[in-house]
Amino acid sequence: MKAVLCKEYGPPDSLVVEDVASPTPNRGEVLLAVRAAGVNFPDVLIIQNKYQFRPPLPFAPGGEVAGVVTALGEGVTTLEIGDRVIGSTGWGGFAEELAVDASRTIAIPDEMDFVTASAFLMTYGTSHHALKDRAHLREGETLLVLGAAGGVGLAAVELGKLMGARVIAAASTPEKLAVCREHGADELIDYAREDLKERVKQLTSGNGVDVVYDPIGGAYAETALRGTAWDGRYLVVGFAAGDIPKIPLNLVLLKGCQIVGVFWGAFTVREPERHRANIAELMTWFRAGKLKPHVSATFPLERAAEALNAMAERRVMGKVVLVPGSAE
Repeated sequence: MKAVLCKEYGPPDSLVVEDVASPTPNRGEVLLAVRAAGVNFPDVLIIQNKYQFRPPLPFAPGGEVAGVVTALGEGVTTLEIGDRVIGSTGWGGFAEELAVDASRTIAIPDEMDFVTASAFLMTYGTSHHALKDRAHLREGETLLVLGAAGGVGLAAVELGKLMGARVIAAASTPEKLAVCREHGADELIDYAREDLKERVKQLTSGNGVDVVYDPIGGAYAETALRGTAWDGRYLVVGFAAGDIPKIPLNLVLLKGCQIVGVFWGAFTVREPERHRANIAELMTWFRAGKLKPHVSATFPLERAAEALNAMAERRVMGKVVLVPGSAE
């Protein structure tokens, strides 16, 4: 089978595509024929040795795939050969085949194609857990989403609107903001051209926002925290800007607000029953047409570096997906 390999840590252009032996599923695992693999920001970090997980070299990046079960490991009784599933794993997905623990799979609804499925779980799962379980977002509250045109950001825009919030989307270009508007944003902030602090103040009549969803970190973090209302919740989702901000804790005291960490991956392992319930809710909303994942481009495995560079340079709107076997 073909796989995208990280043989030494470095930028996306250091990756290679090679033929490697097909994996054999161990006890409790299934073998998937990968039909599509979602590209996520952790994939950019893991190949540079900047992520919390460090698989031994060489390895294939890719933590989210959609495919068909082709073989069952010993003891697997919950799946059958031919089942269509989303597989969640820390790495290994940028390949034509992947062995994954059966417990880390989710059935794909008949209404969902493989490309959409590979772009669904991590973004919507993260944002749903963040807004529902961590922020306890309530109907009528105001939600500010930073990096709103990215994968998790756009999911947060959709989910926030679905949960009854007034959604303010902040992004860096008019094109990105137009996508946010299409996915339900009520208000827009172009923080490359507008003052984030002043625009939040204007849009909330000086009261601030109830929830900040921040997958970016960096220079806008403290400004966004200062823009929270009394009893606001600031969600720490990620650090796509590359810098982990240092926050003056007196702000938390003065505003009576909370800084809340969101680690969806750990949540899925520590609280699998709640995770399954959340995914069931998301799939119900998808089948009802209430969620519309935005895939802006697909690439063959041979162009994985191009897809990852677009992610690293924050040029992606929604998600990009690798499709093994597709024509270049």
